[in-house]
Amino acid sequence: MNIYVDIMIAIVLSMAVSFILVFPVMKLAVKWKMMDYPEMRKIHKEITPRMGGLAIFGGAVAGMLYIRPDLPYLIPICIGAFIIVLTGLLDDRYQIRPLFKLLGQVAAAGVLIFAGLKIDVLSVPFIGMVSLSDPISIIFTFVWIIGITNAINLIDGLDGLAAGVSTISLISIAVMALAIEPQVAIVYLCVVLIGSNIGFLFHNFHPASIYMGDTGSLFLGYSMAVISMVGLFKNVTLFSFVIPIIVLAIPVFDTLFSIVRRLINKQKIMMPDNKHIHYQILEAGFSHRATVLIIYAFSAVFGLLALLFSLTSFGISLMITFIILFLLHLFAEMTGVVYRGKRPVIGLFSKTQREKDRDKS
Repeated sequence: MNIYVDIMIAIVLSMAVSFILVFPVMKLAVKWKMMDYPEMRKIHKEITPRMGGLAIFGGAVAGMLYIRPDLPYLIPICIGAFIIVLTGLLDDRYQIRPLFKLLGQVAAAGVLIFAGLKIDVLSVPFIGMVSLSDPISIIFTFVWIIGITNAINLIDGLDGLAAGVSTISLISIAVMALAIEPQVAIVYLCVVLIGSNIGFLFHNFHPASIYMGDTGSLFLGYSMAVISMVGLFKNVTLFSFVIPIIVLAIPVFDTLFSIVRRLINKQKIMMPDNKHIHYQILEAGFSHRATVLIIYAFSAVFGLLALLFSLTSFGISLMITFIILFLLHLFAEMTGVVYRGKRPVIGLFSKTQREKDRDKS
């Protein structure tokens, strides 16, 4: 069967299963008391079922059973996914301590590493090939899987945000895996998750009737980490070390800036706050829905830049690098990392806009 027909069937199947599964999952969440209650740090005002990630997982499983990708390490990847989903379910039900949640992520990453799936070669821009030997390779792989898993978890703060951002990133990876040098198995992994996310977003976009909870955000983060490992890091002739970081720029740098901000303010790294990018855009006066769409746009821009970076010449890649650095600086200003919370560049834009508005009046 034509690959594009397979892709369409897999997306529609995953989307339909995810969409339908939300209804029984909502009933189970109420029965098992897996509910998200409003509190000072949270945006929502209504008691809302969580555990919606179970529907995303079910949609992905349905798509995988249909498409059956020919992929090395598929069984260890699936075992790791099951461990991650179980960890998320336990957290959604019992609010387990961060240490136990971390142990679940370590166990999932450990299964992959024990099976031989490691980041052992990097293609670093302007430097070339860099080989990683054990134990550096093992440590780097642990950090990547756990870091990306938690990065998606941390941006899950607004309706539809984590599902939408991860979908945009998956589309970027799928386009690169299909257009540059066909990696059909990677495309298949991406499309079943894209379909599952879209099916879930029908219920999760603002105003959400269900949240994905840690069941969904941990599963999506783990999946993104694994796909980037087998699809981006492994294809070292085309994809450099920075490509997966550019694709996942929003969750990756929101997490990094959160850590830096808390260190600067002498706070505990694991302590939650309301300085994430989505909170800052909300504070600037944008609506809930507009904030999510703005971050979607940022994610799409970074995805496009990653694609261009992997295709273009040295000179254009250098120019793209400067654009990326400028966007990251704006990002850092929004999240209060630089200049002790001051925003010189954003302030300059705001001042210019005010002057234009004054001139018009």
